[in-house]
Amino acid sequence: MLAQGEETPSRYELLGMVKKHSSLLGKSVVEEKDASDVVIDSRFWHDVFDLYFIRGKESTGRQDDDMIFFVRKSMSKRVGFNDDEEETAPYFVRRWAPELDKLMGESLAEVDWRRSFYLNMIAHTKYSVTVAICSHRKLRNHQAGQSTSLYSIYKVVKTVYASPSRVNFHLDAKKEVETAPAYPDICFAVDDFDSTFDAVVLTDTDHCYCVLLNVLDGPAFPREKEVDDGSSSNNLPLRVETNSEKIHNSKLTIFSGFVSYQMVRDAYDAGRSRLGSLLSLGNSPHKTDKLYMKGPGGRGEVEVVVSGVSDQSQQDADPYSPVITKKGSGIGSFFRKAASFASLAAKQAYAAAANTDSDDKMLPLKCCLMSITLPWEHIAYDLLFKGSPPVDL
Repeated sequence: MLAQGEETPSRYELLGMVKKHSSLLGKSVVEEKDASDVVIDSRFWHDVFDLYFIRGKESTGRQDDDMIFFVRKSMSKRVGFNDDEEETAPYFVRRWAPELDKLMGESLAEVDWRRSFYLNMIAHTKYSVTVAICSHRKLRNHQAGQSTSLYSIYKVVKTVYASPSRVNFHLDAKKEVETAPAYPDICFAVDDFDSTFDAVVLTDTDHCYCVLLNVLDGPAFPREKEVDDGSSSNNLPLRVETNSEKIHNSKLTIFSGFVSYQMVRDAYDAGRSRLGSLLSLGNSPHKTDKLYMKGPGGRGEVEVVVSGVSDQSQQDADPYSPVITKKGSGIGSFFRKAASFASLAAKQAYAAAANTDSDDKMLPLKCCLMSITLPWEHIAYDLLFKGSPPVDL
């Protein structure tokens, strides 16, 4: 790509070249005249990858920052039975080294350099997830264009990381975790979901459960002029739990979705899907409290564990109250240790329900976000081209 003696372009200039050949990201139908934007000279993508992530590598202070991802040309190797996971996965990983071709060795010919560039751009970006409880009525008014301020009743902000692997949590007493390839989807998992979101409890019929995935910084946002100012802003420790005061200055929002209390309650009571594409229950009989929420337009998926919070005033008298959890769910003991905030909120909700004549008893529902999954092409397109400001709660 570079002529002999030509100066190496900056990351800002390289990204401009990439954008020129990325306008068709996410489009399922590509006309023949536009094919060059999708499958251009492999050498171009090889060189851009080398200049951007090997020779132009920037450290973010993360322990896994030196991991480089490579997508295989053929996805067919995923099919079949093979004990070697690297041989069956659509991608493989190498630790960073200063010379790309020596790093790859014989694997050089099997790499899809275009997809590999986008995957590393996604994987080395910083993200935060916001889980919030909001007023459903005020949120609807805000969407309708009314001058209603949008704010959260309660929220948790957490640093998350993009991965081409999917984490499957078992909600039994062993709390086992399995990892499997997710690519071409990208997964943002919260390993400690049970403790992180222990206090996120819907305690009012007007409540709605909101999930946002925000981009903080990364390879898609290079400075026009590279300046080494000694800043430590990139030195975020690995997997730091934080709040809205510590994570700020989001670049953009790549996922936003919400679901009302009544929708969550209906699905929780039903034990099966009754909400079409918006919210559905897992098929496994041992995970009847695991719900899946689709994003706007069916884009992306949020995996949430929902459990009923017990009436603390009745727990001693009736430890097997059905309000604690659904019989046969296998996860009752996993969620009975509510945080003080959650316990107080539940008590207040039960007290309020006792003073009403409604036959439908108010059931506080704790919602723990486990993961967000999005197609890689949608993420890559948003990182390169989405110009709308981030959603603020």
